Amino acid sequence: MAARPSPDLPTGTAPRHVAIIMDGNGRWAKKRFLPRIAGHKQGVEAVRRIARAARKLGVEVLTLYAFSSENWRRPEEEVRDLMGLLRHFLASELDELVSEGVKLRVIGGWRGLAPDLVAMIEAAIARTAANPGPTLVIALNYGAQAEILSVARRLAEQAREDTLDPATIDEARFEAELETAELPPLDLLIRTSGEQRLSNFLLWQAAYAELLFVDTLWPDFDEAALADALAWFGQRQRRFGGL
Repeated sequence: MAARPSPDLPTGTAPRHVAIIMDGNGRWAKKRFLPRIAGHKQGVEAVRRIARAARKLGVEVLTLYAFSSENWRRPEEEVRDLMGLLRHFLASELDELVSEGVKLRVIGGWRGLAPDLVAMIEAAIARTAANPGPTLVIALNYGAQAEILSVARRLAEQAREDTLDPATIDEARFEAELETAELPPLDLLIRTSGEQRLSNFLLWQAAYAELLFVDTLWPDFDEAALADALAWFGQRQRRFGGL
């Protein structure tokens, strides 16, 4: 079952699990009178930069919101470009992930993507499965509401089949069915670009996470910005509902 957060963590504790809503690629490009794809390309460079910085700064798990289930509403050309960038990232970064001992995980409805992309993801997950960590989690075709509904349906089906007593369903039992079940609890969730909403990302997992909204557009987010975020987290008093 998923681990529960420990209360009264002392000030200065480093986050084990950091998640980022990578927002602002389009606005970065617009400010420079460039097409949106240019912003997305720079966003991929930021992913490389921050993934390396997170390892250097001792983050155990980094979860990145790469493509939401709502992003399908974007223009077809932009979606196609984003999927192409994902293919390029997997092809270009896999060797480094392996050499650095990074374990890759993907959450969301990624198995419904194009067959060649699914095959690339499966191969990357398999190749890094035995790595000791840290872990890079990519949320791809992900929506938190869909994740929660899926868990609820599975538990309801088990109860209907008399393989689960509904009275035994508690937070830990529910968390054990989430896609993040084997990961440490989410400590810090960062959103770039100045927007202050979760946009259907890790809604259950973020219940007691520290939330940090920064004005920096994602392509400009760098190691110093991440270090500042971790330092900010270290000053937080995390009581988890207690005094």
